Amino acid sequence: MELYLPILVLAVLAGGFAVFSVAIAPFTGPKRWNRAKLDAYECGIDPTPQPVGGGRFPLKYMITAMLFIVFDIEIIFLYPWAVAFDQLGVFGLVEMVLFIATVLVAYAYVWRRKGLDWD
Repeated sequence: MELYLPILVLAVLAGGFAVFSVAIAPFTGPKRWNRAKLDAYECGIDPTPQPVGGGRFPLKYMITAMLFIVFDIEIIFLYPWAVAFDQLGVFGLVEMVLFIATVLVAYAYVWRRKGLDWD
């Protein structure tokens, strides 16, 4: 049980900080309300009217999210490989080169299809 004690202490500290931050927020900071602060957040762009049913959502947002997931998974696989690099030897190096080459092919495809352009 004592192996899990540091994790438990960290979880209690994180939870305590979260509860403290939420509880103290209404009592601290300036209260200067204006129309811009009360509007829905739209990244600084004035919101455009949406149809009642919600309408179609631009596909570029979902493509960007999928690209983020692909490269995030790549990082998740690269970290343990970097930690255990000495034990894996040449086999681990070849496998990681093949993995990165596959991801770079996907990246080149998206770049060529202009999936990274926002215009």
